[in-house]
Amino acid sequence: MADRDEKSRDAPPRRRRRRWRLSQITVSAPRNMRRSITGTAVGNFMEWYDFGVYAYLATVIATVFFPGNDSGAANVVGTFGILAASFVVRPLGGAVLGPLGDRIGRKRVLTLTITIMAIATTTTGLLPGYSDHGFWGGVGVWAVILLLITRLLQGFSTGGEYVGAMTYVDEHAPDRKRGMMGGFLPTGTLTGYVVGAVLVTGLTAGLSDSAMQSWGWRIPFLIGAPMGLIALYMRLRLEETPAYENLKADERVSEQGAAHQLRRTIIDQWPQVLVCIGLVLTFNVTNYMLSGYLPTYLSDIVDVPQTDALVIVTVVLLLLALVVVFVARLSDRFGRKPIMWTGCGLLIVVSVPAVALMGADAGYFVVFLGVLLVGLMLLCLNSTEPSVLPALFPTSVRYGALAIAYNISVSAFGGTTPLIASGLISLTGNTLIPAYILIAAGIVGAVSVYFTPESSNRRLPGATPTVATEKEARYVAKVGTIEDPDAPGTGVTETEPPDE
Repeated sequence: MADRDEKSRDAPPRRRRRRWRLSQITVSAPRNMRRSITGTAVGNFMEWYDFGVYAYLATVIATVFFPGNDSGAANVVGTFGILAASFVVRPLGGAVLGPLGDRIGRKRVLTLTITIMAIATTTTGLLPGYSDHGFWGGVGVWAVILLLITRLLQGFSTGGEYVGAMTYVDEHAPDRKRGMMGGFLPTGTLTGYVVGAVLVTGLTAGLSDSAMQSWGWRIPFLIGAPMGLIALYMRLRLEETPAYENLKADERVSEQGAAHQLRRTIIDQWPQVLVCIGLVLTFNVTNYMLSGYLPTYLSDIVDVPQTDALVIVTVVLLLLALVVVFVARLSDRFGRKPIMWTGCGLLIVVSVPAVALMGADAGYFVVFLGVLLVGLMLLCLNSTEPSVLPALFPTSVRYGALAIAYNISVSAFGGTTPLIASGLISLTGNTLIPAYILIAAGIVGAVSVYFTPESSNRRLPGATPTVATEKEARYVAKVGTIEDPDAPGTGVTETEPPDE
């Protein structure tokens, strides 16, 4: 008897069993999900279209906006410096737009971000160059200042864009399909980058250097105007998320002051904020290394012709866009963490061989394989990021906490990756610098994944279960749920109902 009592005391406590009324369970209709995905992915498309165009045109922009007659290494570094400056203001955008999304709604803030983004992209295409004359006159250093202002405006809006899209989709998606639904966001991201790359590649191949520097570089940015109008129309047709509507109905939440909201957003969530910063660091260093720096690395360091370098990176990104939803769907079945562990392991083990292949002087196919290896590392991360990060935070502070943590990490470590990589190579002459940066990101990612709770097939913290059909809702209401995600280290697992 004593032994039995001792075992009883040593046994882990039983997890609470949660039961839900049918009226508490959200049914996310396929029509609403399609509208949610397209309305949010279009913003990601525009964000990365703009970034891709700027990155691919880095050498042309260096010539147009900086003094001198060529795009020397110093001018290219200056071009990436302005890009890095746009990331400096992203935490400010996140600190303003994220908590605002928790107070006035996800839809309103997403509409605001797409408007600012379209204005910034279009205005960039209208700016005068350093040595422009005629209508603009000679503006000199003001050209650089105006370019910086448009990039800062772009960075501010981006501070609330992608995190808002992740939050919006996750709060609409059925719990058992959140990984797959979130996977459409990186599809929009990669597609935007590919479209920008194809456009710039076509212009570079079809126009002379003088025409490209005179007016050709403006075309991709000016296309941002019609894109922005289409994106704004789609955003205005979105409906607010059920999770936020339920939160809004709670008068206690709506009456909270700004100081109380800030405490709940940052101080109360500090462990999750640190985990989020680490995960975002790993993803964004890999992301910006591939999409933001490798085109320049291949052309300037490996001596691959610029157009060919653009094509190689673009093909890899297109392949990722084709398979990212499939990998995201696997995370619903096997879990997010195994896929993230794979990505971090590849970063640590394969980065040096991948970068070495790019500089092996063994032909374009070997260079392509090196770039593809970096793409596979990114695939494991961007396929899971949209479903992992929002699940770190409860509904009442999800947009704000995620926006602040995400943008601090992107600003400090992601957007500065091209600048740091190019600067260190110029300083040391070591062409393996990109690999060392990727390895460091992989180590940080591995530590962060260890502390990340598994979110596959579990409801979002602070939200009621979300299912795809009325049949699933009746089943969940009948059998209840298994775990409570509001208890540390646990989550609610929804089970697919048997066929009737």
